[in-house]
Amino acid sequence: MEKVEIIVGDITTLKVDAIINAANSSLMGGGGVDGAIHNRGGPAILQACKEIRKESYPQGLPVGKAVITQGGELLATYVIHTVGPIYSNDPKPEAHLKNCYENCLELAKKNKITSIAFPGISTGVYGFPKESAATIALTTINSFLKNSPGSVEKVVLCAFSKKDQEILQRAQNKL
Repeated sequence: MEKVEIIVGDITTLKVDAIINAANSSLMGGGGVDGAIHNRGGPAILQACKEIRKESYPQGLPVGKAVITQGGELLATYVIHTVGPIYSNDPKPEAHLKNCYENCLELAKKNKITSIAFPGISTGVYGFPKESAATIALTTINSFLKNSPGSVEKVVLCAFSKKDQEILQRAQNKL
């Protein structure tokens, strides 16, 4: 079985242990994937995010970090929230994007999550070039899977469009 699957779809409808939310630092929902996850997942996710803000990150979740909440009304049991870099404003966008993927995967391993789905972190309104983001995502994921056998068994990269899926597939083929 291939451990990394690249699909086109709606991440909020996937039946995996955890989906990744490309969140903003407030963790209070927003547009794009973030808004869709909060809307479909219901108020339990927002409440859990408020607790995280209150207890751990009163100034907001820093770029590259990741936190986990329940999945609320989603098919996924958990949501792992991470804040990707805003490409034009970040002095080290590549390193911060890599940290997003690494920290999400480490949280999955820590919580015994075996299947996980990622959207294109930072590739929407945050402006990260999709080709570079795909290479960083796949290099980081493949390295984690190689170096952490027996933890995460399946990673789904959920593309927004057929074109995004093709970009991810080309990046995977180069590795």
